[in-house]
Amino acid sequence: MFLCAPLLALLLALSITGSPVEVRNSPIDHPLARRLDFSNGTIDLMQHDKARVAASREYHTHGRRAENIPVVLAGEGKYVAALAVGSPVTTYYVVVDTGSAVTWIGGLTPYYETGVNTRQRVQEIYGEGDDGSSFSGTIFLDTVTLGGELTIPDYKLAVASKTKNVEYDGILGIGPRDLTARTLKGKPGTYPTFTECLVDEGDIGHNLVGIFFQPLSEDEDTHIGELTFGEIDHTKYTDDIVYAPITASSKFWNIKQSITYGNTIILDDFPGIIDTGSNYIYLASDAYDKYKIETGAAFDEPTGLLRITRQQYTDLRELKFHINKKIFTLTSNAQIWPRSLNLKLFGAEKDGIYLIIDKLSTKTGAGLDFMLGYTFMQRFYTVLDGDNRRVGFAPTPFTSATTN
Repeated sequence: MFLCAPLLALLLALSITGSPVEVRNSPIDHPLARRLDFSNGTIDLMQHDKARVAASREYHTHGRRAENIPVVLAGEGKYVAALAVGSPVTTYYVVVDTGSAVTWIGGLTPYYETGVNTRQRVQEIYGEGDDGSSFSGTIFLDTVTLGGELTIPDYKLAVASKTKNVEYDGILGIGPRDLTARTLKGKPGTYPTFTECLVDEGDIGHNLVGIFFQPLSEDEDTHIGELTFGEIDHTKYTDDIVYAPITASSKFWNIKQSITYGNTIILDDFPGIIDTGSNYIYLASDAYDKYKIETGAAFDEPTGLLRITRQQYTDLRELKFHINKKIFTLTSNAQIWPRSLNLKLFGAEKDGIYLIIDKLSTKTGAGLDFMLGYTFMQRFYTVLDGDNRRVGFAPTPFTSATTN
C-alpha cells in the first residue's frame, strides 16, 4: 500500500542533493500568466477531444477548511490550475483532469530536481492513435502547493521525461483512485490521489471536489473557473444538488442517465463519464444520429461539428438529462458553441451556428455511452464525491444564460 508521505527509512535510503539540480534549462523565477490565447490563430478543439474519446448529504468542514482554487481556460482549450513545486518554487500550469488520477509535471516547463528521485517509473496514455497523448517518467518526492494554501510535503509527483502530443505543463488528476492502477511500472495496485493526500495531510476534511465553470464569451473573465477542495461552495449553485452513484464496474466518474430531446428519447438509462478534459458533449453514435435527425443539423466538415441554420436554431428544443429522477436541461442557447468565438474555432465561419454535441465511435451498450465535457459543466455545478463514490449536479446562475 502506498502512503502520501514516505517512511523515514525510505528517506534515509535515498540520496538527496543539497541544492537544485538543473534537469534542462534555467529555472523560471516568475509565474506564467495564461488565458484563452488564440494569438497563433484558431484552435482545433475537436482534435484534442477525438483522441481522448478513443482512449446527498451536504458536507461541513468540522474545523478543517475548504479551499477555492481558480482555474483558467488555456490556449489549448483546457482548464489549468497553478501548481507550485519544490524549493526554490517553480510554477506549473496543469490541466484539470477528471479522467486521470495521476498528477504530473514536466510537459513544457522543465522540472528542477528539488525533490528525491525514487527511481519508480510511471506512465499514462490519454487516447489512441496519432492524435493520442501520453507521458512517461519517474516519481519524485517533493513539496507541492495548490492555490497557495493546500500543501503536501513529500508528495509522490510524476515527472515526465518523455511526452507525446503534450501542449501543457502537466496534469492535475482528480479522477477516482482506481485510475492509478497500472500506472507505476511493476506495481499493479493503486496509490493515493492528490485529493486523498490533501485529506491525509489535514488540509481538507473530505475527499471531494466542487467544480464551477461558466459559459465562455469574448470577456476573459468568463474563462476563469473554480475548484473547491474538501467541501461544497454553496454560493455557486441555485437549487439542491442531486447525486448519482458511480457505476460499480467503472474506474471513472461514471454514472447512468437518460437523455431526451423534446419528447424524443435519445439515450435510455446508459452509463457514461464526466470529463473536464473534453470540450464537448459526446453521445453514442446511434444516440447522436437521433439528435442529428431531430434537430435537422448537417455535419460540417471544416469544424467536425453539427451545424444548423438560423431557423433550426429558433426551432431547437430543450435537451434534457435525466439523472437520478432529476432533469437537467440544456436550453437551445446552451446547445451551441459561443458565436462570439466562432472565428477562434478551427474551420468555423463567423455567422455559423454550431452544436456542441458530437458522437462516440460506438453504439449504445458499449459501456461508454456519453461523455459530459466542460460545455456541460459550464451550465451545472458539479461535485465529485470520492468519500461516497457519487457525482452531484446542481443548476447555477448560468444554466439558462443566453451568452452563446
